[in-house]
Order: sequence, then C-alpha cells, then structure tokens
Amino acid sequence: YRIMATKERLETLRRTTGETDIEITWNLDGSGQSEIETGIPFFDHMLTLFARHGHFDLTVKAMGDIDVDYHHTVEDTGLLLGQVLRSILGDRKGITRYGFFLLPMDETLAQVAVDLGNRPYLVYNVEHSESGPLVRDFNIHMLKEFYQAFANEAGANLHIATQYGYEPHHLAEGCFKAFARALSAALAPDLRLGDRVMSTKGSLNV
Repeated sequence: YRIMATKERLETLRRTTGETDIEITWNLDGSGQSEIETGIPFFDHMLTLFARHGHFDLTVKAMGDIDVDYHHTVEDTGLLLGQVLRSILGDRKGITRYGFFLLPMDETLAQVAVDLGNRPYLVYNVEHSESGPLVRDFNIHMLKEFYQAFANEAGANLHIATQYGYEPHHLAEGCFKAFARALSAALAPDLRLGDRVMSTKGSLNV
C-alpha cells in the first residue's frame, strides 16, 4: 500500500546562535547520500549512517564551540533536524505516521519506535557500556540530548532502547541505524490515506 511521495519533500534551514551556526538540507525521498561536516568525527559517522539507512539525502554543515564542548553542536543539530522535518511534513497528511525497527549490531540489540503524531516525547533506555561511555573523546550519553531536541522540534514520540549490549560504538550505532529505519517507515506515504491524516481527530496539528 505504500507509494513514493508525489511531491518533493525537501527543505533547507539554517539556525545561528552565539554557540552554533548550522545549516541542514534534508530530502526525505533520497538515495542515502550525505555530506556531513560538524567538526565531530564520531557524530559525523552517526549522521552518515542515519542518511544511508533511512534512504535520506542529507547535508549538514555545522560550526560550534567544540573547543569548549561537543554538547551544543550535538543538541542543536538535533533541534534543527527536527525543525526541518516539521517544515517538510506540514499538516502530516498521507504519511504512515508510525514506524519501528529492531536492529542487531554485533553484541547489541537496539529497538526504536516512533510516532509522528505531533506529541513530543522521548523515552531513552540505552544500556551503559562496560568499558565506559567514550568513543575516543565522544561521550555517547550526549546523544540523548540530540534525540530529545529532535523529538521536541519534530513533534515526535520517540522510544529508543537497547535490550542488551556493552560496546559504546555498537550501542550508539545500533540506535542510530534503528532510528533511521523506524523514521523512514513512519514517513512513508500510505495510499489508503489519500489526503487524510492517520488520526480519528482529523488533524495532527491540534
């Protein structure tokens, strides 16, 4: 019942503050191509995985105060990514709305469920790594702030969990891949809906 989008679902937005200057272009119906430059190599890797596994075309150009900390760049990228998605979706007519994915990543099993029903919420239950939270100098606990900012701005109910796992790179990567695939499923147009939303209320903006 799913069909390809009948109109272009693409947007570019820029957000500039005293801490970060970020521009994002996101094509929901792409082929997994990406150009990511945040100044944070591991975060670049995660966003590249997100684009590939969601079949999104994604460009992220970010400059932030990473000499102080990575936090502002990571959080603000999630925030702007959510704003771009909200702009693309508009009234949210015709999308499947719900998506979920269970993804194995070596010893880690990650699961993500998402509802694009315009009711922001995050449940984040990711295992703590036995070797600590660092991948080189990147603390994977910081990714919770990325997901929270995205959920708030996109109007997404987002549940992210790992059933088990212990290697920090695998924990982070498993969640990002599952997030991409769950979101891609939720964004898929549904032929049965036509010009309606998947809601008995008749609107996802109230």
